[in-house]
Amino acid sequence: MTKCIASTALFALLLAATGASAQTQGAEARASALVAKMTLAEKVSQLQNDAPAIPRLGVPAYEWWNEGLHGYARNGYATVFPQAIGLAASWDASLLQAVGTTVSVEARASFNTVGAGHAHGRYQGLTIWSPNINIDRDPRWGRGQETYGEDPFLTGSLAVAFVRGIQGDDPQHPRAIATPKHFVAHSGPEPGRDSFDAVVPPHDLEDTYLPAFRAAVTVGGAGSVMCSYNALDGVPMCANAALLDTRLRKDWGFKGYVVSDCDAVGDIAAFHHYKPDDEQAAAAALRAGTDLDCGHTYASVAKAVRQGDLAGSVLDASLVCLFAARYRLGELGGDDTYAHLGASDIDSGAHRKLALQAARESLVLLKNAHDTLPLRSGLRLAVIGPDADTLETLEANYHGTARAPVTPLEGLRARFGADRVSYAQGAPVAAGVPVPVPETALRTADGAAGLVGEYYTNPGFHGAPSAMRTDRVIDFDWDRVAPVAGLDAAHYAVRWRGELVPPGPGDYVLAVHVDRCFDCTGHDPVRLFVDGKPVIADGGSDNSRLEAHLHFADGRPHAVRLELVHASRDQGVRLQWLAPPAAQLAEVDRALRKADAVVAFVGLSPDVEGEALQIEVPGFAGGDRTSLDLPAPQRKLLEHAAASGKPLVVVLMSGGAVALDWAKQHAAAILAAWYPGQAGGTAIAQALAGDTNPGGRLPVTFYRSVRDLPPFASYAMQGRTYRYFRGTPLYPFGYGLSYTRFAYAAPALSASTLKAGDTLQVSAELRNAGSRAGDEVVQVYLDTPPSPQAPRHALAGFRRVHLAPGESRRVDFILSARDVSSVDAAGVRTVEPGRYRVFIGGGQPGDAAGVASTFTINGKEVLAP
Repeated sequence: MTKCIASTALFALLLAATGASAQTQGAEARASALVAKMTLAEKVSQLQNDAPAIPRLGVPAYEWWNEGLHGYARNGYATVFPQAIGLAASWDASLLQAVGTTVSVEARASFNTVGAGHAHGRYQGLTIWSPNINIDRDPRWGRGQETYGEDPFLTGSLAVAFVRGIQGDDPQHPRAIATPKHFVAHSGPEPGRDSFDAVVPPHDLEDTYLPAFRAAVTVGGAGSVMCSYNALDGVPMCANAALLDTRLRKDWGFKGYVVSDCDAVGDIAAFHHYKPDDEQAAAAALRAGTDLDCGHTYASVAKAVRQGDLAGSVLDASLVCLFAARYRLGELGGDDTYAHLGASDIDSGAHRKLALQAARESLVLLKNAHDTLPLRSGLRLAVIGPDADTLETLEANYHGTARAPVTPLEGLRARFGADRVSYAQGAPVAAGVPVPVPETALRTADGAAGLVGEYYTNPGFHGAPSAMRTDRVIDFDWDRVAPVAGLDAAHYAVRWRGELVPPGPGDYVLAVHVDRCFDCTGHDPVRLFVDGKPVIADGGSDNSRLEAHLHFADGRPHAVRLELVHASRDQGVRLQWLAPPAAQLAEVDRALRKADAVVAFVGLSPDVEGEALQIEVPGFAGGDRTSLDLPAPQRKLLEHAAASGKPLVVVLMSGGAVALDWAKQHAAAILAAWYPGQAGGTAIAQALAGDTNPGGRLPVTFYRSVRDLPPFASYAMQGRTYRYFRGTPLYPFGYGLSYTRFAYAAPALSASTLKAGDTLQVSAELRNAGSRAGDEVVQVYLDTPPSPQAPRHALAGFRRVHLAPGESRRVDFILSARDVSSVDAAGVRTVEPGRYRVFIGGGQPGDAAGVASTFTINGKEVLAP
């Protein structure tokens, strides 16, 4: 089997013939020589993600699993950038490359604290399982937030930039290895994903689902690819030789290694029933081209080899790929290319500055009636909404721990003045989903907002606390970090004291949410006391959310005490509630009376949209959505605020598109902020104040309703995304406003007639025709000759351009043969003869200002897969 090299035996012969050492022959030869010395048991152990040490061969233990979706993740403090969908909204490939670079710099810096040649645990290695470049084909998918949106060209372009950022400029000495995932046709539904069979027409596979992966491999040079849980047309992807071997390795020339999604190899037998047992599932996956098992199904490989069901050369080929990667990374020692990186490179000043830039660039202005924005200086603001002051809507999922996160409420207070900002939470994210108890309901003994935290070095709360401070809210991410200086990140205890001040009478739910580690033994005990009585007492169960139901007759304060003992790998704590709607709206009225304008932070949260969540409430199921509407409690909140007659600015915080139909009609302005990362609050405040000018564009279509969409489980693309949706969207893909105006003129083509296979240069003159500096996202769309499979329009180029008022610039694009190609029903990609139309503008044709030209292609050319 041909993969990274011809075979272990061949390389051994070459080494013997030349008398050369493995060191001088490069990573593959060194890997081959090492694998040749291993026993069968040792080889099998190295095919699993938590590869153990082989002391006799000088091989340290290595955990292949690491994450870096929008910042180095899950290993303590790191720079937390906007969630991937927010990065995509920047339409800025150079930004994505800078973010990818930061991810790998911080991963390498963390790796160096352990040192090459030493055992590295989970989330400490240099193999980054990002980016997620699945197509966000349907807004109901809860993991769409992890992607770069719905378009294959945009996704592929950003993937190339991110991969290059992670891996660096030297393929023989990568800073880290990127792993585009999940290959392929994996985008929901979340429930049942382990057994789901994606039935994809050949046209859609080639036209929509494969291009971004092809670009990441052939242009980006990705060193790894992850195969997905699902089957494709009946064949589990991690056993799909037609795609893993033929398409990926032979057609695209991929020389890296393939890793399974976690437990996906086991799914081949357990859920897909494609093979009768783990042994045959493992053999099928290895033969197909899955080199590394995230899981332990490959433990059964030894039996398959001994029985003659699997050739030992298949194992050797995969192992050479894996160890060649480790040698190139310098993980096995002997390479100090990146030895200069250390703790000071994690969340450095430059990285924090980049996080703020990324948050600014991710913002998309959707509405601005009567130039409501920027907000006038001196306005008094009422800040409302469940997403105004929560950490989780900054960090999203697959994140590191933000050292100094800024929520929107904090950002607005810093920019406009705390004395000019009143605040009321107003509503939960969705019915039945608790949110953090706001600062307005927490009070210390001396009347300050929050609770007093006592931090102990011991689990029994003995002696004096090591530190004391007032915590404004109890909403903490402490994954692998100490909450205060002087504590051991793995062992501490915290007791919070103060008063709970309900906004009014009614039935309340108090909840303590502990982000439980999902693959560890033992959890953190918590206890909650109200008026001296225990209402929650949990000794460390698997439950991440613990609840107490209480009735308060009035708004008098109640003594509250919360205790947490941290002795596991659990990741943080949140004190949450569900408050009576009438009481919360009455609190909103009190805030409105002090204000000239209202800023409402509404949308979703990672508690309701995400990966395989345990949630079943109206509008949400298992991490996916059953409705695109803004959840009913938040819709009621907006209507209540608007009834005040004061200008209403809506800031949408979400990972997916939300049907803001009511807000589009009644709000004065709408800003999409996604999950904006550690600097999100600062970036939002600056944009609302006019210190910066929003310039992002939508990477997905905002539909009006699920009624506009095909069935969620259908992977056919007709009726989906801007390319094949024939209806009228709420907001189209590529859409976004600015505080200034841009004009296009003088379109030019390098030729009006082309021979099939030739490239085409297109250009236009862009001018900032307004009075403010701003960014325009120049977009190039192609309309191909009519055919049954042709998309409405297809993005073929884009560039984010900054212009001062009155400044002009000529913007040029080169369209390759692949950029102007089409895919037929059989999945064959060709450049077809006929008349084409190219549009250059600030959005799709018909949705934005721009200019168009036509050209003709003579002849036909079939392109390689």
